[in-house]
Amino acid sequence: MITIRKSEDRGQADHGWLQAKHSFSFAEYYDPAHMHFRSLRVINEDRVAAGHGFPPHPHRDMEILTYVISGRLAHRDSMGNGRVIEPGQLQYMSAGSGVQHSEMNPSKTDPVHLLQIWIVPNERGAEPRYAEWGPVGSAAPLTLVASPDGQEGSMSIRADMRVSVLRLEPGGTLTVPIAAGRHAWVQVFAGEGRVNGQALVAGDAAGISGEAAVEFGTAGGLEALVFDLA
Repeated sequence: MITIRKSEDRGQADHGWLQAKHSFSFAEYYDPAHMHFRSLRVINEDRVAAGHGFPPHPHRDMEILTYVISGRLAHRDSMGNGRVIEPGQLQYMSAGSGVQHSEMNPSKTDPVHLLQIWIVPNERGAEPRYAEWGPVGSAAPLTLVASPDGQEGSMSIRADMRVSVLRLEPGGTLTVPIAAGRHAWVQVFAGEGRVNGQALVAGDAAGISGEAAVEFGTAGGLEALVFDLA
């Protein structure tokens, strides 16, 4: 079974400095039909204007991944980390027992375009931690960036989930097996292509259950985050 989540059907918020689209219920957007997908709780696509961002605010008991599509994102947190995340980088913060952080666009002229993902952890009250991965340097079409056990040089996260970056060149195809009893979510962020026969463009997503594989194909190029989860 494959369920398509079109970009235009997501929740939308316009705060002037922030243009956001919510794949699942978030803040003032509530849709009981789209609360989560398995342990994926939030996928927000944000565009933050130059010089703006999110001032310090708290989180706890959530795995938070941020992928920068374009622009730059300045991060500071109560663990002492102060970093600027570049395009193609994935940032990981395990909020655990509690952490505060801020996320700001340091540019005076350019917006930052990003995906922020929240994942329900398999452990509560853990010590907060932080990591970064990338940018993607491999020529392989699928690169593992986060996993429970840090396989293949990926970041180790507190969730039964494997997160990969898909980058297919024009004319490319790829088949990714799905183990029995597992599921997949594909979040397209650039280009267009087909996922298990369904046409997707940037901003679209697909939730896949009860299938043996995810089959990708593209005429002009395709980039996506691919989640393999219980």
